[in-house]
Amino acid sequence: MSQYSGILTERTGLIVWVSDIKAAARHMEKYGSVHFISKRLHYVAMYVYADRLEETMKQLQRLPYVKKVERSYRNEIKTEYSSNIPDKTRFYTL
Repeated sequence: MSQYSGILTERTGLIVWVSDIKAAARHMEKYGSVHFISKRLHYVAMYVYADRLEETMKQLQRLPYVKKVERSYRNEIKTEYSSNIPDKTRFYTL
């Protein structure tokens, strides 16, 4: 059990581009929770703890089958929109 069990912590998404999918499928689970593995495009989408992000990225890049590690900026994208623009649907109705 990890020190984070039972505690809701902030997580960040990572995309890990790999050359060997089988090795990635076996070993990625110890670095974070694997969300998706693409066999066709050779990448792993996973979530890691945000407070250990830099450390985990360095560890992943040292693996021989890892080509590139990219972090997800999904948490930083604005998802609340304002509707200052008037609704134009009434102009296009029949």
